[in-house]
Amino acid sequence: MGAAQPRFLGRALYDNGAPSVRDSFASSHQTYPSNDNASAYTTDSVYNLNDAPAPAPRGSEGGYRDDPGFFVGEQPVRRRDEKRAAYASPKSRRRPIIIGVIIVILLVAVVVVVLALTVFKKKSKSDSSGGSSSSDTASNTSPSSGTTPSGKIALVSGGDGSAVTADDGSTFTYSNSFGGTWYWDENNPFTSGARAQSWTPALNETFNFGVDKIRGVNIGGWLVTEPFIAPALYQNVQATTTTITVIDEWTLIQAGGTAALEDHYKTFITEQDFMQIAAAGLNFVRIPLGYWAIEVLDGENFLPKTSWTYFLKAIQWARKYGLRINLDLHALPGSQNGWNHSGRLGTYNVLYGPMGIANAQRSLDYIRIIAEFISQPEYQDVIAMFGVTNEPQGNQIGQDNLSRYYLQAYNNVRTATGTGQGNGPFVSFHDGFLGLANWAGFLPNADRASMDLHPYLCFSSQSTNPITTYLTTPCSSWGQEFNDTMANFGFVVAGEFSNAVTDCGLYVNGVNQGVRYEGTYILGGPWPTLGNCSTDWLDYPNWDSTTKNAYKTFAQASMDSLQNWFFWTWKVGNSTAGKIEAPHWSYQLGLEQGWMPTDPRQAVGQCKNSNPFVGTLSSWQTGGAGAGQIPASVTNALAWPPTVISYPGTSTPATLLPSYSPTGTPITLPGPTFTSVSGQAAATASISSGNGWANPSDSAGMMGPIPGCSYLDPWTGWVSPPAPLCTGAGSPRALGRPSDAVAAAMITPAP
Repeated sequence: MGAAQPRFLGRALYDNGAPSVRDSFASSHQTYPSNDNASAYTTDSVYNLNDAPAPAPRGSEGGYRDDPGFFVGEQPVRRRDEKRAAYASPKSRRRPIIIGVIIVILLVAVVVVVLALTVFKKKSKSDSSGGSSSSDTASNTSPSSGTTPSGKIALVSGGDGSAVTADDGSTFTYSNSFGGTWYWDENNPFTSGARAQSWTPALNETFNFGVDKIRGVNIGGWLVTEPFIAPALYQNVQATTTTITVIDEWTLIQAGGTAALEDHYKTFITEQDFMQIAAAGLNFVRIPLGYWAIEVLDGENFLPKTSWTYFLKAIQWARKYGLRINLDLHALPGSQNGWNHSGRLGTYNVLYGPMGIANAQRSLDYIRIIAEFISQPEYQDVIAMFGVTNEPQGNQIGQDNLSRYYLQAYNNVRTATGTGQGNGPFVSFHDGFLGLANWAGFLPNADRASMDLHPYLCFSSQSTNPITTYLTTPCSSWGQEFNDTMANFGFVVAGEFSNAVTDCGLYVNGVNQGVRYEGTYILGGPWPTLGNCSTDWLDYPNWDSTTKNAYKTFAQASMDSLQNWFFWTWKVGNSTAGKIEAPHWSYQLGLEQGWMPTDPRQAVGQCKNSNPFVGTLSSWQTGGAGAGQIPASVTNALAWPPTVISYPGTSTPATLLPSYSPTGTPITLPGPTFTSVSGQAAATASISSGNGWANPSDSAGMMGPIPGCSYLDPWTGWVSPPAPLCTGAGSPRALGRPSDAVAAAMITPAP
């Protein structure tokens, strides 16, 4: 099967191979995140992390029992009838003494119960354990208790019907009919005891990739916005300007949408969404993140670092409800694909164009920084997968250059984590629209590496055929390819798919891009007019039961054929017209309206697949024996950097293009701030959330400009490189990250 059409084709696609070059914006933006929850999240700059105090001592395994005789001695109290007969004194002191003893025993019992509920709570085998099995997971449905800042007893775990206090102080009822349990103890915020469903391993248990199924959903349009997912955000900002067309996050900020964007972060996804995702039978979330969560350079119109604050919230919520995270680096500097969901619609400038090497070097730095953070023991139970680059333009970049980049990204992740099961996340590589078959044999023996395919039906030819004619299309289109890849290559996940079979929907192709189905799409074609999207496909309030059941069957066929998957996306927001105008893309809406399965396990067998993958992955694919031992012949053939970079009209030796050298100090990402409470409001202590860097031996410098060398705007497009490239003190240097990196590049010391 050929490569699937990419999501939301933008100006990066062009007629007859002649793209239009977008001008670069040169305005500077320096906005730092506000702090809406000062008690829980730090506002320190990632450049100036303060040393955290030593962590408070953690409680030991509890000894609570409720069997008869635990709190009171087992020896029976002797009857004294015969003594009363022999010693008839009415003023005997024995009775008051016995009563006093019983009262003391009862008081001791009460104290023991309180201690059992507040100090000796059941915890995971380690507050920051990896993915190994543990018998002390909070997998029962009986609520457990802890203490609040006021010293009052509060629930730390519960099952279906229990009361939950959200991190913003609001309360709601936990609803999960699949045997899931939530777990959150503010005194031990890195305890991973929650379980999404009874059939999904708890976070402190091993998730067996290839055996346990990933049934996931994307949280798209939240920390990397897209106009079709959050249309009102874009429409409202557009209404404030007549000089800028707001089409992507770059122009959203340029048009003054900073406050609107942060309000979107606060309100579009909340803690209850994570609870509802687990309650829907899903066990993973894929969260797109842009590089601006780490930093932006002068002239790059993105809101720096703020989205990282909200990603930390996502980690906390996922931990609380037993969900694992696939962190997807969705947007790179210069753009890896030129589409609006890379941050800026236009050209792509990673591994392509005159800034292709320099932008790739920056991207690899960001991959390294993220890998160091998520591989800390505090986070590795929750963040089980890392998609290093979303949807790069592989057909234009070239598979050789993309493979070299992927190998270097893999090395950066494994340098942070080490190899072997429990050491950091699976590393996920998008196929670059080259097709899975073209990646057969890529990185043999790589430790926990997987492929990512985004199979969509809606971005190619259009049809007026009703949804009832598509019920087996996913089975015939994708099933065998995924089975073969799992059996013959290794782990593969569908990182995105949807219920859409046409490109109908507000802004699905981008703002002002038109729609293929209606013959108005501005790229490619010619596109014939087939009908009206509003009446033919989007009028979901009037869908009858036949239509809804057909969509449900189609969704189940997709799930069964893909086996391990993430639906795109959990939620689509209203437009300013007060309605959802891209219904096929919202899992949440499908659940509410009855066209998505309420239990995704119902999809098993939908395709009647005679050859699904039911075996086990090779040992090295899951972090076992041989993991990480990639043959030298492979690593030598794919050495970083590429030797040649191509772009329209030229193929240029990499040494003649701008590049960086490792002269800077690496950025370390901050963790959240938590305060432990010992039962008295004043008795508090800071809880360590890590220092942002898992491997202190990874001390190479961060890429930065070479003095005396010239650089283009990272988003410049496809023009000639600077000439001369370097003058004076500057001179071309070897690319990559040499072993003799600058000694001054130091990592923030551990607290």
